[in-house]
Amino acid sequence: MLSCRHIIDIEDLTADDILSVLDAAESFKEVNERRIKKLPTLRGRTVINLFLEPSTRTRTSFEIAAKRLSADAINFSASTSATVKGESLADTAETLSAMACDLVVVRHKYAGAPRILAEHMDAHVINGGDGMHQHPTQALLDLFTMRERTGRLEGLTVAIVGDIAHSRVAGSLVPALRAVGATPIVVGPPTLMPARPEALGAEVAFSLDEVIGEIDVAYM
Repeated sequence: MLSCRHIIDIEDLTADDILSVLDAAESFKEVNERRIKKLPTLRGRTVINLFLEPSTRTRTSFEIAAKRLSADAINFSASTSATVKGESLADTAETLSAMACDLVVVRHKYAGAPRILAEHMDAHVINGGDGMHQHPTQALLDLFTMRERTGRLEGLTVAIVGDIAHSRVAGSLVPALRAVGATPIVVGPPTLMPARPEALGAEVAFSLDEVIGEIDVAYM
């Protein structure tokens, strides 16, 4: 049981929450190796994948996960949503609430959209990526991979390399790493850094050469 109702920002999760999610993912992983890839965990629950920004991997991942856990998964895309006719996100939330869904996974090009949904409906909301803000489930997957490969998270030094200014992955992964006792370093040229990179809460380097001897994991 998590301490939060929604997963909108990675900061919604405590360190214990994050580790609980990773442990649960570890226990579910072996299902992918079975001939029949099905568990009854979410039987009777309805999951809506509301993807108002193009995505293939994230949407498909959530759909497969819902179906393998026996939930009823319904997909909405931008082209089939009433938002193309001018319906507001609050209107969409009310419509989905009338369908008595249990969980909504939302992907949106504008930062803050998942929070608006959460404020207008009773269902649990998971942020599948909102603008340049955050992508918390991607951060959780990254942590899972790091722990699987290195055997630990606490004490790791992780370099996040690339376009930091526009990266919602960095926006989620930096606080996630700090929560589990790892040290994040953001690496990129000044033109790809936010105006105040130190505000991310990570060490800052402008070249991978500056930190290559210090890091355990490089995320690019």
